[in-house]
Amino acid sequence: MRRPRTEEPAAGDSPAAAGWHTLTEAQQLALAREALRRAAGILADQAELLADEMEGGALLDRGGPDALRLFAAVVRATNRDAIGATIGRA
Repeated sequence: MRRPRTEEPAAGDSPAAAGWHTLTEAQQLALAREALRRAAGILADQAELLADEMEGGALLDRGGPDALRLFAAVVRATNRDAIGATIGRA
């Protein structure tokens, strides 16, 4: 017997989406910038951690640690240049 198909609420119907739309454009931009800043920081930190794991012998090293550290530095520099300083506490 087939179960009836249940419809998921549309993304725009969620309480979070409704709250987002009540924010001003400047507030949305500030939150988006802070989210991007945090995401870039996480990427850079993960690249550093992976490089450390390679150097420690936990992962096979094929020249990766230096490349990962370069990637981390580029992410941090690009983030700093493109997004600018931290904007409050999102």
